[in-house]
Amino acid sequence: MQDPLRIFSDYIAENGLKNTPQRRLIVEVFFKSGKHLSTEELYNVVCKKDGSIGQATVYRTLKLLCDAGLAKELHFGESTARYEPIEDDSHHDHLICTACGKTQEVMDSTIERLQNELAEKNGFTLTSHRMVLYGMCEGCRSRSGQAEGRQKP
Repeated sequence: MQDPLRIFSDYIAENGLKNTPQRRLIVEVFFKSGKHLSTEELYNVVCKKDGSIGQATVYRTLKLLCDAGLAKELHFGESTARYEPIEDDSHHDHLICTACGKTQEVMDSTIERLQNELAEKNGFTLTSHRMVLYGMCEGCRSRSGQAEGRQKP
């Protein structure tokens, strides 16, 4: 993918908006984080670098990133939305730790193939899908003393 900051700058200009230093900082921090961030989490990081940036500016900038096709708003069953950068066209699913909130992206070609086969078998053509698996990460299991941490289906 091209430089997200350049794409964002072009999007801002095309829509007659100002490309402020605050917006550029928010975009840089967002793409460098490598995490699925809430607006509050992003605000906390950005605020340490520039205390003049308000939470509303962070929220509006994330919305603009989504509108520009550079970010995606995700809901993992929490009351707060999380945002992830869209850096290429590859699809992935998510593993979410219910204890610490760790989010891990996963891609499995066998699961993707099975989902397509299931849809076709039932007369569907998939246009999109999202799979989110919840459980406990290895770190939380070891801290809590759970050996396996498996849930029976």
